[in-house]
Amino acid sequence: MNKIKLFMNSLIKGGLIIVFAMCLFNINLLAQEDGISPGELGGQVNIIGTGVPFLDIGPDSRSGAMGNAGVALSPDINSQHWNPAKFAFIESKSGIGLSYTPWLRKLVNDINLYYLTGFYRLDDMQVLSASLRYFTLGEIMIRESAEDIGYSTKPNEFAIDIAYSRVLSDYFSGSVAFRYIYSNLYQGIGADESMEAGKSFAADIAFFYKNNVEWFGNSSDLTAGINISNIGTKISYDSGNTKQFIPTNLGLGLGYKTDLDDYNSFTLTVDLNKLMVPTPPLGSSKEDIEDYRDRYYNTSVIKAMFKSFSDAPGGAKEEFQEIRYSVGAEYWYAKQFAIRGGYFHEHENKGNRKLFTAGIGLKFNMLTLDASYIIPVVQNHPLANTIRFSLAVDLDSFSK
Repeated sequence: MNKIKLFMNSLIKGGLIIVFAMCLFNINLLAQEDGISPGELGGQVNIIGTGVPFLDIGPDSRSGAMGNAGVALSPDINSQHWNPAKFAFIESKSGIGLSYTPWLRKLVNDINLYYLTGFYRLDDMQVLSASLRYFTLGEIMIRESAEDIGYSTKPNEFAIDIAYSRVLSDYFSGSVAFRYIYSNLYQGIGADESMEAGKSFAADIAFFYKNNVEWFGNSSDLTAGINISNIGTKISYDSGNTKQFIPTNLGLGLGYKTDLDDYNSFTLTVDLNKLMVPTPPLGSSKEDIEDYRDRYYNTSVIKAMFKSFSDAPGGAKEEFQEIRYSVGAEYWYAKQFAIRGGYFHEHENKGNRKLFTAGIGLKFNMLTLDASYIIPVVQNHPLANTIRFSLAVDLDSFSK
C-alpha cells in the first residue's frame, strides 16, 4: 500500500513539473495536431501560459494577505517584487527580509517558495536593493511502476535580481531592476537527453508616486505605481530549438493610507495586472495554428508586449478578461499590530483564481512578523489553506 501511495505521489508531482515546464503552450500545439483547439476547454477557456510561472507568485505575507496587491502599497522590505521604485521613499536606511510559502499543499507536501530580499540606502536620493527567489518542487522519485525502486531527483528554479531606485521629485521616484533566471525542471525526467536547464535575463521598469494630503481632516498618503516586470529573453529547455515567453507583466496600482488618530491607521489599495505575452487562438483551422506558431515562436519580446493588448481572438471582451484584479485593506493599531484582508480575481476563462485572503502583522522595535492565509472561492482549489510567513529586520534600528 505504501508503494502505491509513493508511486501516486510521484505521478502527481511529475505531472506538476511537466505542466510547469511545458507551460501549457507546447501541449496545446501538439493537441492541435489531433484536432483539439489550443487553449480551448469547454469552448471558451483560453488560458495564457508562460515559462517560469513561479516568477508570478507573490512571495510575501503582507501583500499576500491583501489580495496580492502591492504595486502602490506603502514601501516595505518586499517592495522589490511589487515595485522597486517604492524603496526610494522607504524610511529606514537598510533592512533584510525572509519569506516562506508552502505551495499547492492540497496536492503535495514539499513544494516551497523561499524569498530573501534586502535594501541599502546610499543617500537621501538613492537606494540599492536585491532579492533571491528559490522555488523547489521537492524530492521526486521517478518510477516506471509501483514495484520499481526508482531514483530521486529535485527539480528547482531560482531568480536573483538587483535594483536601483532614485527619487525624481518630491512626489515621484523611478527604478530599474535586472534579473537572472535559472529553471532546472527536467532533471532525469523523460527519455529525451537533449533537455537542459533553462536560462533567461530580464529587467523591470517601475515608477512610484506618493503625496501627503489632508482629506476629511486627517493626514493621508495618496499613492500610485506602475511596474513592467520580467521584460526579458525567452527561455528554452532544448538548446534554443523551442523558446517560451517568460511572464512579462504590466502592474498598475492605486493606494490610500490615512491616520485616523495617533493610534489607528487604515490603508486601501487596488492593483490591476495583465500579462504582456501572446494569447492562444480558439480556432482549430490550419491558418489559426500557423498564425499562433508564428506569433509565439517568431515574434520578438518587445513586439509581443505591444501586440498583447490587441491579439486576443475574442477581441476587446477577451482582452478585458485577461486583467487580474486585486483589492486589499490594512488596519494598524499603534503601529504594532495589523489586520489585513483582500480579494484576488481572475476570470474563469483565464485561470479562474478567485481568492479571499487574510492575515496579521506584528511589529517590534526592529522585527516585523507577518502571516497570510488564502481562502479560495472555488471548491477543492489547490491553493486552499495556503499560508505565507514573512520576517523583516530593520538593520538601522538594530545598529542603534
